[in-house]
Amino acid sequence: MKKILFLLCIFLFITNCTTQNKSSNSNSEATIKPELNDDGEYELHVLDSEYDYFLMTKAKPMSFYTEDYLKSRNRLLVSDWNAKYYSGRYRDVIESSIDYDPNINYGLEYEYRLFQVFNYVYWKYGLKLNGITGLAF
Repeated sequence: MKKILFLLCIFLFITNCTTQNKSSNSNSEATIKPELNDDGEYELHVLDSEYDYFLMTKAKPMSFYTEDYLKSRNRLLVSDWNAKYYSGRYRDVIESSIDYDPNINYGLEYEYRLFQVFNYVYWKYGLKLNGITGLAF
């Protein structure tokens, strides 16, 4: 009985220590894409709980910005973000590219939330993108 128990423990130990193969598709890339809600407006969902805290306490209010200003800033910031993503730098912070078309009218709220994502990344991780500084919050 002791031999069977001993062999069972060794078998379980060996099977638990082997590496597990993760099925990954090297052709698939993580991309943040704008989503239309039921009202026909674009939405941006940020899955970090501190982002909402940042918006409420650190970020300037949406009324501070014009949509044209945000669109021009986002065009540059998305370009810089995607360049960093595709270069493989900052993989611990930048986990996906952003699908952003400046010719699409995303609306003020989407442009604001996207702009604040870049400010949030600077605030939380210290990663500067195209001149984002603490003054831009």
